[in-house]
Amino acid sequence: MQTKYKLLYRGIFFDLVGMVSYFIPVIGPFLDLVWAPYAASQMTKMYSGTKGKVAAVIVFLEELSPGFDVIPTFTLTWLYVFVLKGEKEIQSNPIEVNS
Repeated sequence: MQTKYKLLYRGIFFDLVGMVSYFIPVIGPFLDLVWAPYAASQMTKMYSGTKGKVAAVIVFLEELSPGFDVIPTFTLTWLYVFVLKGEKEIQSNPIEVNS
């Protein structure tokens, strides 16, 4: 059970990193060009299957869209998977989650 909470903490960290660029004038939007593909790749590593792929597309578009950086996509995905859907454990590769 502890691994799902590590996934939550990692998601919160990624959400905070993604939000930082929102508060950096001029340079912030350019940082999003680098951050968006990285965030999408991390999302697919954190969540397996269709939900990981859909969440990766959402986080990619959210990071590239002006003004949407404040949406905590990683945290919302965790809530969807473990609270709304009620999954008890992680379906992805634990090696990727812990790295």
